[in-house]
Amino acid sequence: MQTKDVITKKLTEAFAPESLRVEDESHLHAGHAGHRPGGETHYRVYIVSEAFRGKSRIERHRSINAALASELAGGVHALAIHAAAPGEGQ
Repeated sequence: MQTKDVITKKLTEAFAPESLRVEDESHLHAGHAGHRPGGETHYRVYIVSEAFRGKSRIERHRSINAALASELAGGVHALAIHAAAPGEGQ
């Protein structure tokens, strides 16, 4: 299973999102820190979930980082997060 699929599965299980998009941006970071041949190192996540309602941006990011702790400790070098509650216009 590719890292993108693992991230999608874990975030879906943890947050039951209304929408979720996970983008592998590794190709944009060739030659930068943390990049590996074959990619799967740099990701961007767009997630909308009721679980984020009333939570600060920091709380949202911390909860996503906690859900993906093993990936962040392993091969994922960077994770850009765009997290919103429904209706917040992200």
